[in-house]
Amino acid sequence: MKWPILRAFPSFSPRYLRPFIRICAQRSALATGKKLHAMVLATGLSTTENSFLLNTLLHLYASCGDISSAQKLFDEIPHSSKDAADWTSLMSSFSRQNRPHDSLLLFAQMLEKGAEIDDVAMVCLFSACAWLRDVGMGSQGHGRVVKMGFERRVKVCNALMDMYGKSGMVEEMRRVFSEMKEKNVESWTVVLDGVLKWEGVSNGREVFDDMPHCNEVAWTIMIVGYVGNGFSKEGFLLLSQIVFHLGIKLNYITLCSLLSACAQSGDVAMGRWVHVYGLKMMGMEMDIMVETALLDMYAKCGRIDTAIKVFECMPRRNVVSWNALLSGLAMHGRGQLVINMFPRMIKEVMPDDLTFIAVLSACSHSGMIDQGSYYFDSLQSVYGITPKIDHYVCMVDLLGRAGRLEEAETLINKMPIPPNEVVLGSLLGSCNSHGKLQLAERLLQKLILMNPRNTEYHILLSNMYALAGKPDKANALRKVLKTKGISKVPGMSSIHVDGQLHQFSAGDKSHPKTREIYIMLEDMILRLQSAGYVPNLSAQVFPGDDAGVELEKEQALFSHSEKLAVCFGLLSTEPGKPLYIFKNIRICRDCHAAIKIVSKIYDREIIVRDRNRFHRFKQGSCSCSDFW
Repeated sequence: MKWPILRAFPSFSPRYLRPFIRICAQRSALATGKKLHAMVLATGLSTTENSFLLNTLLHLYASCGDISSAQKLFDEIPHSSKDAADWTSLMSSFSRQNRPHDSLLLFAQMLEKGAEIDDVAMVCLFSACAWLRDVGMGSQGHGRVVKMGFERRVKVCNALMDMYGKSGMVEEMRRVFSEMKEKNVESWTVVLDGVLKWEGVSNGREVFDDMPHCNEVAWTIMIVGYVGNGFSKEGFLLLSQIVFHLGIKLNYITLCSLLSACAQSGDVAMGRWVHVYGLKMMGMEMDIMVETALLDMYAKCGRIDTAIKVFECMPRRNVVSWNALLSGLAMHGRGQLVINMFPRMIKEVMPDDLTFIAVLSACSHSGMIDQGSYYFDSLQSVYGITPKIDHYVCMVDLLGRAGRLEEAETLINKMPIPPNEVVLGSLLGSCNSHGKLQLAERLLQKLILMNPRNTEYHILLSNMYALAGKPDKANALRKVLKTKGISKVPGMSSIHVDGQLHQFSAGDKSHPKTREIYIMLEDMILRLQSAGYVPNLSAQVFPGDDAGVELEKEQALFSHSEKLAVCFGLLSTEPGKPLYIFKNIRICRDCHAAIKIVSKIYDREIIVRDRNRFHRFKQGSCSCSDFW
């Protein structure tokens, strides 16, 4: 931006400069704003009484995202010269930069200094509480809203409802909504989002149908709710209404939201529709955010080769695009390709901390210890990136998978930051893989203190006891969970067939084709056994040890959700067609061994996405090389 008009003023005064600084803030013209700031300092105008130039500059830096400069100016402004807008300007900037703790600290300072608390400050407070899921602080803020008479401020109530909704307090959210004298479309949208998340699509659809007016955001939330929960046909029906009947052109935010939902549910059919729509509406010069979401969707739906094609066709790429590709390759066990592509990446963009999480994860999934160690050691020295907790998680996982548990434990002990639940949980998983029972027992005690309600750790150690021939200890651990009223997260497997999601749990008999599925299962087990399959009963925990219990263990294994999904896929798709199955937890050893044989017997490629990675089964082998 050029400012020729400034030359008309031989001597500047604050009243001339303030409007220009405000225009810089409105247009995000940070470079020009900094020049004006330098002029203010050079002329000494900032010291002029009642000039408020520093306040105006503070708003400039805050709106442009230069928090360090904004905070420095904030500290320089005398308290007597600060108004509510100065406080909330910095709070809002913290919120935009995902620094909710700093927002809460600033709000506490406002109270301590006796600064005026306005409706914008309350909105910032609730936004921070929503991000942190801090219902305690949010509830205190609710009390302050009532005390200050802000219940009629729609924006405040919307932010309050959003905080309750994101924290799972749906009844509180509904109560605030029902007490609002005035509601706008955003109020309805906040409630819709919360109800969909916590009460499901049926209740969400009731809210949607009751809305007096729907904007594109509401339509998007409802469609994404359907797609993310596997209701593809209902999602397509709403899409046809908004696109063909209402004639609304979907923007890049809506397209990215839809693709994210497809990636979550594994719905590649909807993802392809969005891809075609994007090409028709935007042409080959598609928005970079949409293209990045596309390659992420294809990768997470098991179509990694298509994801690579989308990436290679992108006319321009940023670090987010590269990170999406490298993360996708890592999930699919293409570690060597990640290492090969990394030099090409650093010629195009500067890698960030997320880049190295993808690289280290790729090394971990592919057993590439030397390469992983090299990149971890290079983080600070070569790339100037301070290792974060997620980088340590990857290294602990890498060493643990390779059986180097003592090195992994030493790394944890030397961490400059306290290990979290994920770090210790990763090492516990490696103990399970390598039978390190004593270390697992020590880790479990620490993990219980961090998160006593996480069942996965108890189940892992229980399975280890069973493998070690200690059924009494295995049963005792599970009884602890039962006594505390903590239930295990049930394993669920899903598969998309003809645009419809089909879900299965272990021993499930609720599917309309249950009879056919179990007939197929019986035939499949017989063929597996003829091919050398032996059920892995070692980790099955049942009271007793007679022949009847052994049979019960076998039947439980045979009807795991993965096997039921595979049987349904074999029944419902053409011979030779790949099967794509999505599992919410880690695939078990027995199902992994069985599906390898199934892929050869039935000549099918079977792609399974579990919680950690993809397994591509083909002709009796898996892409993970049994390293998972």
